[in-house]
Amino acid sequence: MKMKSTHARKLVTLTGIGVLAAALSLPALAMPMDNPLGTAVQAGKADREVTLADGAKYLNVRHNETVKINVGAKSFTWRFDTLGLPVIKLSEIAPSDIDAKNVTIYVSRDTSAAY
Repeated sequence: MKMKSTHARKLVTLTGIGVLAAALSLPALAMPMDNPLGTAVQAGKADREVTLADGAKYLNVRHNETVKINVGAKSFTWRFDTLGLPVIKLSEIAPSDIDAKNVTIYVSRDTSAAY
């Protein structure tokens, strides 16, 4: 009977260690994300370039797409590696010196990626 009790105790201990190790490793698996709206990128690294006309109301992009956005004489490049947000305001991501009010960005699912 003592052998069975020792075996059960070892099994419980090993299971507890395994669960604890798995729980502690979860943060390491999490994607580091400073901004859930995406990431600013160096100019020249864009998948495509878009020039917003005066009075533009929306912009369509794909999730994980990198777009150089021209507004007037200014521009910036943004990677839309969002956390599943389908709609964001351009004013939330544009540099403060760019007039980006009233433009909505629609982020569609990246159909080329395996989910």
